[in-house]
Amino acid sequence: MITMCSSSGLLSAILLGYFLRLLQLLSTCLAFSLVASVGTWMGAVSNWSIFIWCFCFLVTLIILIIEFCGLQSRFPFSWYNFLITYACYAALLCISASIIYPITYIWFFPHGRSQDHAIAATAFSFIAAVAYASEVAWARTWVWLGVITGYMVTVPGLLKGLEAFVAAVIFAFIIDSHLYLHQPALVWCVAVYSICFLLAATALLLNWCDCDNRLPVAFPTFLLGLTLLSVLLYTSALVLWPLYQFDEQFGGQPERPRCNDGLVYSVCTWDQQLAVAVLTAVNLLVYVVDLVFLAHMVFSRTEDQLRGSQFPLLYKS
Repeated sequence: MITMCSSSGLLSAILLGYFLRLLQLLSTCLAFSLVASVGTWMGAVSNWSIFIWCFCFLVTLIILIIEFCGLQSRFPFSWYNFLITYACYAALLCISASIIYPITYIWFFPHGRSQDHAIAATAFSFIAAVAYASEVAWARTWVWLGVITGYMVTVPGLLKGLEAFVAAVIFAFIIDSHLYLHQPALVWCVAVYSICFLLAATALLLNWCDCDNRLPVAFPTFLLGLTLLSVLLYTSALVLWPLYQFDEQFGGQPERPRCNDGLVYSVCTWDQQLAVAVLTAVNLLVYVVDLVFLAHMVFSRTEDQLRGSQFPLLYKS
């Protein structure tokens, strides 16, 4: 549950929130408008970038309308947890578009209006990412000051959101089923990505809907079990995916084949396989950090409870 400790803190939070959202709205609008105006969104990667900018613009606009009309209390979930969750994902989405779009497209455009618009769109996408990240940092600052409390502004909440986001990016790279259907081991890797994504999404939804206190175990203990399972599953995927994609003995291709040298409208298959392998390692690292943090939290709390239960006994003796 989110609490505000003073009217002045509430006013400053509202004003800063409006400023950041107006900047987010303007940046995402300019990003997709610049690309759409010259028709430089051909191909899956560019379509994905356009979708990110349009999606962030639309959701931010809806948030502004809801807050302007004062309708936050009508939703059956924590509104501020939703805002922080959305800001985290929007920042990650916009920064991914700011990286993938120029790498895939800008360098292949001839000098002129199309390239200038693509560069400007990338710049505004980066500004939007900074604006969304600033909102997350602003929320973290209020946590340190004791004004705002909530799961999504804690380190485990941010890590859980990052885990789900990396899994979503992996799904974008394995959208073509020919990458994995020919090997049962690779199908298992896709199942791992799906299972772990659902586990992370479940944890986020439980907290978002304020249902975490209805579990038969403490929420940190529940998260520890989910994260441990995800670490084991991702470890198997980190071994199997590179083995069956890049080892010739298992039908893989160790060297990158020659792809089209001109304007590329889709990512090379070998590059997709490599991207999935790298993202698998990255997400496993995030899960390990999350596991260590949660284990420290759970065991520290257990030790404190044990010490607390010993105090009455010592007192009675």
